[in-house]
Amino acid sequence: MTYEFLQQYWWFLVSLLGALLVFLLFVQGGNSLLFALGKNDDERTLLVNSTGRKWEFTFTTLVTFGGAFFASFPLFYSTSFGGAYWLWMIILFTFVLQAVSYEFQSKIGNLLGKKTYQWFLVINGLVGPLLLGGAVATFFTGSNFLIDKGNIGNEMMPVVSSWANASHGLDALLNPWNLVLGFAVFFLARILGSLYFINNIKDENLIPRCRRQILIDTVPFLIFFLAFVGYVLLTKGYAVNDQGEIYMEPYKYLHNFFEMPIILILFLLGVVGVLYGIIKSIFTKTFYKGIWFAGVGTVLVVLSLFLVVGYNQTAYYPSTADLQSSLTLANSCSSLFTLKTMAYVSVLIPFVLAYIVYAWRSLNKKPITMDEIKKDDHTY
Repeated sequence: MTYEFLQQYWWFLVSLLGALLVFLLFVQGGNSLLFALGKNDDERTLLVNSTGRKWEFTFTTLVTFGGAFFASFPLFYSTSFGGAYWLWMIILFTFVLQAVSYEFQSKIGNLLGKKTYQWFLVINGLVGPLLLGGAVATFFTGSNFLIDKGNIGNEMMPVVSSWANASHGLDALLNPWNLVLGFAVFFLARILGSLYFINNIKDENLIPRCRRQILIDTVPFLIFFLAFVGYVLLTKGYAVNDQGEIYMEPYKYLHNFFEMPIILILFLLGVVGVLYGIIKSIFTKTFYKGIWFAGVGTVLVVLSLFLVVGYNQTAYYPSTADLQSSLTLANSCSSLFTLKTMAYVSVLIPFVLAYIVYAWRSLNKKPITMDEIKKDDHTY
């Protein structure tokens, strides 16, 4: 296992975690539709208990995604999570709101009332996917930071990375292309949420609404997604030469797709999977498995985008303040010993995934109904 191989191996694992996280945002997407789909308390309770059985998967994947980045590419972690902390703190705060809401909304004597906690879920469903999508977009558009590894020997302030302005990440929201991807992820999460409800809930009133909602959300999703993909393919990208210097290359990400055809195939297969799951669910009233086609497609598309921005001599976290401060797999990774040791530990990942599949199947043996929720002693 060479150093370069380990860098690419761990970028693949981090990318896979990011792709799974975007798929699992169906929880947030479903919660954002709580009052749009649920017309009374019983229906909203059914929706909350449907997503409530899966919210831990999303939260755990978010934490694991951050942990994997910290262990394998610590300079990115210190730069983004440490520098753009306002952006990440808002994201984490909304996820904390989600956890509090699930835990306390049905507790006897809660002071805020059940509907207030449900609105907390809606806030997480609105803000979480939007800001996460915006954060991922900065891998293509760049962020305002500086890197000076010479500071590591400064006894007074050994700070290697610093943010170049006082906004600490909020400036990402001023770039329209970051918002474009943010809204694409937001509407995709809502589509996946509706598809999940169709697969997980048995209710003759809710399911037709979910199918109509998919159509409503698909139109803006396609507009934002295609706009961002077009921007990525036509814009200049952040390339790295053999000496490790960063320079701007026209159509860099388009070149990456053609120079790595396997990733292009994965991307196209993912797009087809998402579209098939959406179209089939809208027009076939007896089709309930759209979440799996669209879900697998989402993972493939997001994984492809992560790989395109990190592989093939590309700076995956570009700096708009200083081009040479941009982060690459080579200049931001952990030591050879750390990456190699973690690679041995990573052989446990298939067993963890197998457990997740087992837990998921156990929770999804059959669609939930209102009668089941009323008889269940543990409901949200």
